[in-house]
Amino acid sequence: MSGDPRPPDRGKAAEPAPSEPSRALTAALLAWAVPGMGHLYLKRRVRAIAFCTIVLISLATGLALDGNLYRVVPGQPLSFFATLGCMGMGLPYFLARWAFGYTGNIDGPGFEYGSAFILTAGLMNLLLILDALDIARDMKS
Repeated sequence: MSGDPRPPDRGKAAEPAPSEPSRALTAALLAWAVPGMGHLYLKRRVRAIAFCTIVLISLATGLALDGNLYRVVPGQPLSFFATLGCMGMGLPYFLARWAFGYTGNIDGPGFEYGSAFILTAGLMNLLLILDALDIARDMKS
C-alpha cells in the first residue's frame, strides 16, 4: 500500500486555468490598433479575416462616398462622441486622417451615407474589441 491517503483523480476533467489579464489587455489593444489583429493573436484566424474585411470594406465604402471622418468641432459637443466612435477603428482612422489628410466632402452626393459607413466601421471595431476580450478571458469560445 502506498502512504498517500488521497484517492487518485480518475475521470475528473482538469479545470481550465484562469486567463492572464495581460493576455486580455494585449488582445484588446491589438484588436483596437488593427481590425482583426486581436482575434489573430487569439488564434481565431477565420474571425480575424472576416472582421478585418468587414471593417475595412465599410471604411473604404465610406471614404469612396466622401463621408465625414469625424473630428472634434468646438461648440458641437456631440462631435466628441462621433469622433470617439470613428477612432474605434484604430490605426485606419489615424492613417486616413493624418497620413492621407482625408476629411470628407460635405458637397459630395454620398456624404451622409459615407459618414454612416465610416462611423459604422469604428463602432463595429469597438464591438470586436469586446469580443476579443471575452475570448481572451475564456468567457466565450
